[in-house]
Amino acid sequence: MKPIKLLFVAFLALLSLLWLLADTLAPEPFNYFAFRGVFVQFSGVLAIGVMSLALLLAVRPVWLEGRLNGLDKMYRLHKWLGIAALVFGALHWWMAKGTKWMVGWGWLERPARRPPGAETLTTLEQWLRDQRGLAESLGEWAFYAAAVLIALALIKAFPYRLFRQTHKLLAIGYLVLAYHSFILTKQDYWSQPIGWLVALLLVVGVGAALLVLLGRVGHTRKVQGRLESLTHYPGVKVLEGTIALEPGWSGHKPGQFAFVTSSASEGPHPYTIASAWDPQARRLTFIVKQLGDWTARLGEHLQEGMPVSVEGPYGCFDFDDAKPRQIWVGGGIGITPFIARMQHLARNPGPQVVDLFHVTGEFDQAAIDKLHADAEAAHVTLHLRVTPKDGRLTPAQMREAVPEWARASIWFCGPAGFGQALRADFTAHGLAAADFHQELFEMR
Repeated sequence: MKPIKLLFVAFLALLSLLWLLADTLAPEPFNYFAFRGVFVQFSGVLAIGVMSLALLLAVRPVWLEGRLNGLDKMYRLHKWLGIAALVFGALHWWMAKGTKWMVGWGWLERPARRPPGAETLTTLEQWLRDQRGLAESLGEWAFYAAAVLIALALIKAFPYRLFRQTHKLLAIGYLVLAYHSFILTKQDYWSQPIGWLVALLLVVGVGAALLVLLGRVGHTRKVQGRLESLTHYPGVKVLEGTIALEPGWSGHKPGQFAFVTSSASEGPHPYTIASAWDPQARRLTFIVKQLGDWTARLGEHLQEGMPVSVEGPYGCFDFDDAKPRQIWVGGGIGITPFIARMQHLARNPGPQVVDLFHVTGEFDQAAIDKLHADAEAAHVTLHLRVTPKDGRLTPAQMREAVPEWARASIWFCGPAGFGQALRADFTAHGLAAADFHQELFEMR
């Protein structure tokens, strides 16, 4: 199982197990309101738990990246956690709010309340009880706002700039929901392992939310630079830019990416680094496909000499394995990590035999000439496939071109569906799943 799937399942299982050690979903006597009372607690613990972990991942912790095989995988897990928070939050909201509606509609009869003075409360317990009404009201409205913001984040057509600005508001919503959880979590839990875990998650989540709101995410890994050159390749709608960095960049491995900010209103965007690192020159090259609303306008916005900031590097798509052969597949703009690797191999030859399949629907002679030159310098065998002329690349064609494919690892960067199809076919023919490496270059 992939690390992110394992962590996702294990985290939910841990929360559930610790909660079941403290409470039960089968209270006695069993009735709707008794079940409602415990399920509201259970769903609330799960909802605030996954939101807390999602906030931790949002601040891009470097110590966790290697364990989860890259920031791209961390963001995939962040997305799953967001969806889980929406599901658990909706269940929590319905059991809390829907029950009140059903009582009002006459579908349910509310049990008799305990008479006043039946309980003796400490000063802290009384204060917590006095906060319940406010916590319930704020939590309800925070849930509505969070549900809308999470839904917007899942809509790919929603512009990235607006997504970034609205998604940041989730940190405010989390702070409100953290207060809601602290006040309304059953007090008996705090003296048990589930309470200790929830407390830790709340502390971590609040800290992460404050970093997001203060704009401190990744600040220790940011380096200032200047856009040194721009090259347009109109045939493939690609823009190549080279950035001269100020001191502070720690270096990067071929295949890694960085967040580049050239506009404060637009914010940082992730781009794969398309150059090998030379500490003497201190330059990075990025190749950007004009696809989205922002990248389509980059050619008009960018100017040689303008200041930019670069945050990184991130990613574990680093070509590090012990296989005697490697097969690289770059679909469209997914060719960029392989360009960086070829430039590295040209100066630092490796023992592996490499075949590079580049599949593109567009053609620019100048760009292809540079690619051929990079492949020749790195002693990489280039297989170019222009789909309007040559048709789609199939796994069978790859196996025919590389008869020793079973002794190779495959490194793929490109459209997700294409990569999934290649993975399924090659693993069905005997390739170990661990030998197929795919960059999940989706930040939302």
